[in-house]
Amino acid sequence: MLKHRFTRALSLDPQRLHFAAHSHHLWPDVTFDAQVRAWAEANHYADRKWDLVFGEVIPAAQNHVARQLGLPSGDSIVFSPNTHDLLLRVVSAVDGKPVRILSTDGEFHSFRRQAERWEEAGDAVVTRIPLTPIETFEERFLQAATAGGHDLIFVSQVFFRTGQVSGNLAPLAALSKPEGPWVVIDGYHGFMATPTDLSAIGDRVFYLAGGYKYAMAGEGACFLHAPQGFGSRPVVTGWFAEFGDLEGPPGGVGYRTDGGRFWGATFDASALYRFNAVQEMLGEEGLGVGDLAAHSRDLMQRFQQAMRGDTETVLGQADWLNPVEGDGPRARFLAIQHPKAADVRSRLIEQNIITDVRDDVIRFGFGPYQDQDDVERLIQACHQL
Repeated sequence: MLKHRFTRALSLDPQRLHFAAHSHHLWPDVTFDAQVRAWAEANHYADRKWDLVFGEVIPAAQNHVARQLGLPSGDSIVFSPNTHDLLLRVVSAVDGKPVRILSTDGEFHSFRRQAERWEEAGDAVVTRIPLTPIETFEERFLQAATAGGHDLIFVSQVFFRTGQVSGNLAPLAALSKPEGPWVVIDGYHGFMATPTDLSAIGDRVFYLAGGYKYAMAGEGACFLHAPQGFGSRPVVTGWFAEFGDLEGPPGGVGYRTDGGRFWGATFDASALYRFNAVQEMLGEEGLGVGDLAAHSRDLMQRFQQAMRGDTETVLGQADWLNPVEGDGPRARFLAIQHPKAADVRSRLIEQNIITDVRDDVIRFGFGPYQDQDDVERLIQACHQL
């Protein structure tokens, strides 16, 4: 689909098959030019650089995110080098300690580790709903959320290890109120992996994601969508949050009234240059997230068809946690569980085929720089295991 846009990255290792687009997505050629532009403008404008960044680069990135999520405006979007930084600011805005959190046992490590440490320190009480059995997860999680007693509800849109989807978020969002509980959606494996429309719930939920994976922009372009009226005074705050229309107690610390109340401090803006360049590239190609998702789905279906029924192979004997079924929202990777998952990955690496493993789950990620020929090479290699 977009292989011609990745000539720089692919030429650096022409024999490699990179089926880890869900992990470290390769960067398209336009990001190289964007990185050069960031350097040139930083040195050309020097002391006036931040006028350009906040006047043009950030608003463009905010509008791109808003468009991808169906939000009415980019004013609710704030950026940071990583989502952990943004998570700290959101939780710091909750009044009272310990913070009572409802979540799952399948969240990514940035939340998992921090939540465990908050518990150790007495700063949080965390209730974790098991993902399995996944068939009843949505019902069980909503039931726990409806029962009340939580300040914050944190759940992934797509779970990072298994690739399973959390389900319909609207009933969960209906519980979210400015006085609590707040609903925070970890969208890192959902943003630009599958069409995501927050137009009906964006006024009640926080949404965390970034450009490292399916947005193809690399590290450093993470963002938070913060609904108006939720968390007006985060305790963890940076000096960028004091520029703009402010509110606060007389003589106290003032905060911006839009999503900028969650701004941090000085950061490397080059990631946003890359992010904007990718968004503009997709516009030039006339491609949306739905097109990218459909391309990956086709590749996954071919791989699944060839491997899942072949019981002579390790992958054929494995448990496919999120097989391609129907055309609903899904992860851009296949998660396959087997005791020898790490061995499979090692054997594939010997053939310069890149995947990744989480515990006993091997993940194959499919993206726009792959085509059917690449999948056939992958199938042949897996048949030999």
